[in-house]
Amino acid sequence: MIRSMTAFARATGTDEQNTIIVEMRSVNNRYLDCSPRLPRVFSGLEERIRPYLQSRGISRGKVDITVSLENKDQTPRGMTVNDTAVRAYLDALHYLRDEYGLADDISVMRVASNPAIFAQEQTEVDIDQAWARLLPVLTEAVDAFIAAREREGARLRDDLLSKLQNLRNLTEGIEERSAEDVSGYRKKLEERLRTILSDNRVTADENRILTECALHADKIAVDEELVRLRSHFALFEDLMNASDAVGRKLDFLIQEMNREINTIGSKCADAEIAHRIVDAKNELEKIREQIQNLE
Repeated sequence: MIRSMTAFARATGTDEQNTIIVEMRSVNNRYLDCSPRLPRVFSGLEERIRPYLQSRGISRGKVDITVSLENKDQTPRGMTVNDTAVRAYLDALHYLRDEYGLADDISVMRVASNPAIFAQEQTEVDIDQAWARLLPVLTEAVDAFIAAREREGARLRDDLLSKLQNLRNLTEGIEERSAEDVSGYRKKLEERLRTILSDNRVTADENRILTECALHADKIAVDEELVRLRSHFALFEDLMNASDAVGRKLDFLIQEMNREINTIGSKCADAEIAHRIVDAKNELEKIREQIQNLE
């Protein structure tokens, strides 16, 4: 199933220490650009997250992952007082009191409201234990993230197949008109050659006339381009049912389709065909814009 590159997902899990919240969001990008934002306790896990995403089949998009923690027990643990900071803070308060004649309302709670005077003891982080804590929540978030990409991908697939059918209809119209154009061109060329030869009193060589008409008619025939274009249409539909990332393949395929349509347009001088070529290129551009959203 094809996937979009844009998605959002959120998962929450609780262990003995914290409530862990993982949010994922992504936008279009040519390659996989993973940007984790982690709290200190998980800060050593950046190198594990990207390989995990790749192992889950996420191969393209700018993916932002934000992990946050909510403490179940809000009581500070391992809190110490920074005596140097306290003295500097009190000296500053005393200076303000004495210099400007302010009321002396310095109290323990007022001083404690300054977070700079406290230092919380940092415990050594075990990377494997941290990963074991984060992985279940990350897995749930990635599951939801992939599901969101697939839902959007399904909508894009329906839209792309509809546009492909429009392109196929235009191509069929070009083919019908082209056959008439070749036949008419050949007839006009034959009549013109006969007129020129007659005006110059030259005896017409029927075989030579037929050969020249056939050669010129062959130059404006678009049978080969139409065959290749149909082959591209079939491959496009196959890719729509692929299980892996197809965005880049479709991008290259659209370039090939555009090349064939341009060649058809350069060969045909018929005004109606020219109008259909414009419509086909417009439809192809719509398809190209849409596939930029595919993984």
